[in-house]
Amino acid sequence: MLTKLGKTDLSIYPLGFGGIPIQRISFEKAKTVILKAKELGINFIDTAQGYSDSEEKIGFAINEDKNYWVLASKSPARDSKEMEKAVTNCLKHFRRDFIDLYQLHLISSIDELQLVLGKNGAMETLLKYKEKGYIKYIGITGHKPQVLKEALDIFPFDTVQAPYNPLETQSEELLKYASLKGVGTIIMKPFAGGALTSPSGCIKYILSKDFVDVVIPGMERVEQVEENFRASLDLKITEEEKMGILQDIHQLKNNFCRRCDYCQPCPQGIKISTVFILHGYLSRYGLKDWATSRYQSLPIPANKCTNCGVCERKCPYELPIRQMLQKSHNDFQK
Repeated sequence: MLTKLGKTDLSIYPLGFGGIPIQRISFEKAKTVILKAKELGINFIDTAQGYSDSEEKIGFAINEDKNYWVLASKSPARDSKEMEKAVTNCLKHFRRDFIDLYQLHLISSIDELQLVLGKNGAMETLLKYKEKGYIKYIGITGHKPQVLKEALDIFPFDTVQAPYNPLETQSEELLKYASLKGVGTIIMKPFAGGALTSPSGCIKYILSKDFVDVVIPGMERVEQVEENFRASLDLKITEEEKMGILQDIHQLKNNFCRRCDYCQPCPQGIKISTVFILHGYLSRYGLKDWATSRYQSLPIPANKCTNCGVCERKCPYELPIRQMLQKSHNDFQK
């Protein structure tokens, strides 16, 4: 059962393939997992420039039937030259002469979007490559629903990608708005970065929403592909799945960052939500080297927290942010 991605002419299965986890498996294992997805009818793959060798592994896996797939990637490049490098490398890695969807990665403010859309901004490259046929459609991704919603009124993006799951529902208004505008909706973080322990329940919850076009759980094992696919066939949530979701939400509600960034700015300059995102990749995804290198590249590490408590007074979820920052830093030092 294929569906259209927004107003595009891309026909996709509603369960897609997220390309983050295949960083930690071999090229041959990645091919086995991706071909299992193809065998079941999954045809949409989403990855990113920043996911180390994910693009290359995808290109290797699909090479024998590359036109079966609808391929999406993304880059945090903000200027035209850096975006040109990203798209050129993506074409080479995918081993194709076009990319179905290329997205601006993690737009976090309207000022950032205006930079991308301005003179010598990344959008110049995307539009040029689209005109030449190297890119079919242009999308946007991020964690801030209000920013993304406003972005859809500033530029005619073809798709929007945001986190959405039973724990993180803050993007629901954005996704409904996008769907009404004919913008394709792509759901990332369906398991809240691995925090939710009922994958099948989450898949059913998400795909039961009429404003969702496709969900892209990260997968690195054949068993994960099969389990997620089974969930996509019957969206009725079982009592066991429902109880698992409710139990997770109860346990996580006071100890899980939703990346709303109400805690910002930190007086010390710590990028609080970024620290917690990277810690999730370390502790739940098992991407130790990838997450650690990105944490170490942050201008201000989490241990620079002075315990002023400003962030906690502003957090709508009353999270123990200071404790969470210290734990994150300590775990990255192990």
